[in-house]
Amino acid sequence: MHFDLADLRLFIHIAESPSLTQGARRAHLSPAAASARIKALESQFDSRLLYRDSRGVELTPAGQKLLQHARLVMRQVEYLKSEFTEYGADNAGHIRIFANTTAVTEFLPEILADFLAQRPGVTVDLQEKLTRDIVRGVLDGSTDMGIIAGPVKATGLQAIHFSTDRLLLALPVGHALAGEQKVTLQQTLAYQHIGLHAGSTLLTFLHDQVERLGGKLSLRIQMSGFEAICRMIEAGVGIGIIPESAARRHSRTMRLATVELDETWAVRERRVLVRDLDALPGSVRALIARLQDVGREEDSRQE
Repeated sequence: MHFDLADLRLFIHIAESPSLTQGARRAHLSPAAASARIKALESQFDSRLLYRDSRGVELTPAGQKLLQHARLVMRQVEYLKSEFTEYGADNAGHIRIFANTTAVTEFLPEILADFLAQRPGVTVDLQEKLTRDIVRGVLDGSTDMGIIAGPVKATGLQAIHFSTDRLLLALPVGHALAGEQKVTLQQTLAYQHIGLHAGSTLLTFLHDQVERLGGKLSLRIQMSGFEAICRMIEAGVGIGIIPESAARRHSRTMRLATVELDETWAVRERRVLVRDLDALPGSVRALIARLQDVGREEDSRQE
């Protein structure tokens, strides 16, 4: 079996494009040349890789399998290149991260700012994803690492703990629930909530918990981040379930009341997901180590 990296890169481009023509354009090839290379790949694997019709291309089951392996191979090639740059193994390379909403909006910007300032040869592609998409992305090689919170099934992946956070209820000062020591999710459903934007990891998680109760989450307005949610809560627009880390930060500048949630799922372990830590380039391992250092500092402050 003989194929080169250019063929694998072309196949990835086509698989991620709506048509063979657009995939060929990304690979700087003519459609005819790209088609010939794909046919040669199919001959090598003795399997049909693409369904072609007037609407574009669709991967066959064999094509899905090849895409997963092709992404992993190309990732390893990128890792190899980064290990031999002028900046050194820890200070160069491109890191792709799939992360949940809290990570993207709350703690990663500050961590990445410091990390990247010290490593001029490193670039980062940070994408907000749902937990299931984060797990899938790490498994199929679409991303170098994933950042999640809470329980998750991640068979075949390494899960590295780096901190613990809690969800709590944030309320306007003087709210009827503000005097309670603890509240259940069921108790909060009698009030209008301020939530994150549709498709965010936290909102999806909360909808799942409410569905298990057979209730309905009444959303008065949805915001793009926790600061905006807290401003709405401070103004008396509604209540909101947010991470303790966000509540602590925004309580410094806003008048907010907080109440502990009497739910087992409210305590959430934050973890980094990877396929194989030892196989990752130095820059990725250095970022994971930085996350662990920051997590230990945060946990020690809460003790």
